[in-house]
Order: sequence, then C-alpha cells, then structure tokens
Amino acid sequence: MNRICLALTLLCLASFFLPSPAQKQYSTALVAISYLSFCLQTLRRHKDELATQHHGFGAEPNQANAQNVLIAYASQTGFAEQIAVKTAQHLQDAGMSVAVSSLAAIKAETLSKTSRILFILSTTGEGDAPDNAASFTRLLMSQKIDLSHLHFAVLALGDRHYQQFCAFAHRVDLWLKHQHAHSLFDMIEVDNGDEAALRHWQHYLGLLSGHTEMADWSKPAYQEWILTERELLNPGSLGGPAYRIACVPEQDAGSGEYIWQAGDIAEIGPDYPPQTANENTSEERPALPHREYSISSLPADGKLELLVRQMRRPDGSLGIGSGWLTAHAEIGQSIKLRIRENRNFHTPSQDHPLILIGNGTGLAGLRAHIKARAARGHLRNWLFFGERNEAHDFFHSQEIQDWQASGVLNKLNLCFSRDQAQRRYVQHTLQEQQADIVAWVEEGAAILVCGSLQGMAEDVHQTLSNMLGLDKLEQMAESGLYKRDVY
Repeated sequence: MNRICLALTLLCLASFFLPSPAQKQYSTALVAISYLSFCLQTLRRHKDELATQHHGFGAEPNQANAQNVLIAYASQTGFAEQIAVKTAQHLQDAGMSVAVSSLAAIKAETLSKTSRILFILSTTGEGDAPDNAASFTRLLMSQKIDLSHLHFAVLALGDRHYQQFCAFAHRVDLWLKHQHAHSLFDMIEVDNGDEAALRHWQHYLGLLSGHTEMADWSKPAYQEWILTERELLNPGSLGGPAYRIACVPEQDAGSGEYIWQAGDIAEIGPDYPPQTANENTSEERPALPHREYSISSLPADGKLELLVRQMRRPDGSLGIGSGWLTAHAEIGQSIKLRIRENRNFHTPSQDHPLILIGNGTGLAGLRAHIKARAARGHLRNWLFFGERNEAHDFFHSQEIQDWQASGVLNKLNLCFSRDQAQRRYVQHTLQEQQADIVAWVEEGAAILVCGSLQGMAEDVHQTLSNMLGLDKLEQMAESGLYKRDVY
C-alpha cells in the first residue's frame, strides 16, 4: 500500500507537465485511481484487523464434544463480530476450546459435525440478513437437515426503531428448532447495543462454561437499596435453604429508577463477606460479577422482593450472589441493585386467560404476574407449581391459598416430587390436565413459564409441543402468548 501511495504522488507531480486540456482528463482519472486505492487500503486494513481479532481461534472445533464450542456471527457493521470474539475469549479463558467463524463459512457439513454453536446475529434494515449471511440463508435454510445432535443459543442484535426487530435472528432460531436442534437457553435480544442484555448473555456463558465468577463486561449502574427483610421459607427442606429477601430504595422511591413491572429482573452487585482477623486485608480484591434474580413483588407492595435459593460451591462455600443476600449482608445494610427491564416476560396486557407454570424459586416471577393480574381484575388464572415436599417447600403457601379462595386463582395444580414413591414433576401434571389446557388455549390463553432451564423448562416445553403442536406454540410465542424466563 505504501508503494501505491508513492506512485500516486509521482503521478500528481507529472500532471503539472501536461498540456492544460489533458490535465483535466488526467485529474479525473487520478481521482478514480485514488478512490480505488482508498477502497483497497480499507479492505486490507479490515482483513488485518479481522486476522488480529481472530488470532488464537480456529474456524472449526477440533471435534464434537461438550467442551468445544463454535461461535458463528452474521455482522453488517462489525458489532456482531466484536461480540463473537469477546464471547470466544470469555469461554477460552474459562478453559473451553472455541472456534470463531463468519456465518458465510458455515456449511451443512459444519453443522453435522458440531455439537454446540452460539449464533451472534445482526438484523439489518427491515428484518434483513447481513450480507455475510446470504449464502447461509439461501443454501442452508432452504433445506431440511437433521440437527437433533446440535445444541445452540442465539444472541440477536437489532434496533427497536425498526418494525422487524431482530427478525433475521428469529428466522434462524425457528429454522434450527424445526431441524430438531436443542436450545441451550432462550434467545437474548439486544436493542441497540444494550449493555444489560449483553450482561445477561455473559451470565449464560458463565453457566455454559461452569465459570460464573468472571468479571462483568460492563459494570451495571447500580442504585443503593437497603436490605430490610430476610425470611427462611423452607425450614427442614431436603433442598437448599430458600429465602424471601426484601429491600427498599435508599433514596426517594418516587424516582423512575425504582419502577418495575412483573417479569423484570434485579441485577445485584454482591460484595465479599466480612474478613476475619487472620485474612490479609491489604490486597485489593477483584470486583465481583453481578447476579440476576426475578422480582417477585410490585412497586405497589412498597418493597422489592426476591426468592433466593442459597447455593454452595463444590468446596462447600456459599455462592457469590446467594451467599451475599442470604447470609453475609446485614439487615439494614446498603446493597447495590439495578432493575433490568425484561419486556419478553411482561404480563400480557389484555384479559387473556393465563396459565402460569414454574418450579422452585421460579415461583418468584410467577408471583409478581399473579399480583399484576389481581390488580387489573383479570381473574382467570391457572397456576402449576412444583417442588420437593409440600410440608417444607410450598413457598408463599398462605398467599397462594388466599388467592385461590378469593378467585384470583381460578385453578391451582401443585406437584411435590417426593411426596409419593414415584417421582412426579410439573410436566406430569400438565399431561393430566391436557384437555383443559387445550380448551384454555383455544379460548386465547397465554402461557408463562419460569424456573430451571435444565429439566423443568425443557420438559414442559416438550410436553406443551406434544399437546398443542410446535407450530401452535411458535405462533403463540410470536404473538406474545408464550413467554419463558428460565435460568
């Protein structure tokens, strides 16, 4: 490129010795050559940057196994590509084998020999695929391919100012599911580079890799809240202790920062437990990553409530977030908290019949929805809830029974897995209620699912697919009548 610049300089000097009529034509040609040179330099610079960014990452996994992940991106402006490289670095730092590839390079053979793929997909214009996704869209997505071996996740990048928000990513997601591929977790939509949504993606990367203690890509803009209540809800349980946590904003609650809807998420900034006299307090400790919890109350309750299971690491020590909230933070202490809008799990605004399905601490999100429905006078609600033992693990039992007695809950089905010889789970109760569920759906019912991704959520999804048909379930999802908040 330096030689091209030198040649252009010499050509410019030579133009001064030409006759005046020829100088104009010569100058026009020189402008065209200069523009071509600029384009070539830009392309070369982009290729050099790409080579630098992808340094250390192959284009395909070495072999199909649980520790190998392929990250495929479709990028128009380069943002999806940047996130792909960042994702790859995160997983590689966690000890996983990672490959990075443009969607243009993904062939049928690639899909057939890869067990896990993370798709990072931009949508351009009014729902269009980026240029480097054209061949994937035209050649692969027109085919029927058996992808029953494949586990995948999709990060969708878009802009809500466009009507077809993240449409291309949604098309890829649906196509993969129709090829019988399995979701690692639900699609995450990112509106105009939203950092909170990208932190949510990073949260799932931690679960995927088994390393959930890596620093946040971007630090949440926390507010200060006061921890006011902590109540153990399941004394004597065979499972981990579960606590109702309550807090109020340190400043004026009238601020818009402290308003939320049912379905929204609390991002918590945990801190280290108090150090003992034997510990070295002079060393600076790294910032801890945020933790996410479904909000189980409404602003009208006068406090923000969570339902938190106390988790322990393999060495017996308490988890970062649950340990901070359930054991280390003192009542009356200031804690860092940020409310994250989770519009894909908001309560349907119309008075549809509503079926709520969850297990364990997933009751938190469902509880907020029931409160919102009661406040609106929408009383045709049906709750399915599962846990271990009714005697110990029926969280918020009195409140739920009061809702049933007052008509807020039209129907209630409980499933406690260990209260009988044969284990029973939520999906079994759904199967037993198939006729009524189908009838509710035919009347326009919405379905909300909240709880554990592994086990419950996938089994419930498969049960509903068998019961209603995959096409019907997808139609409900597209129209906002089937929503999940699973983790």
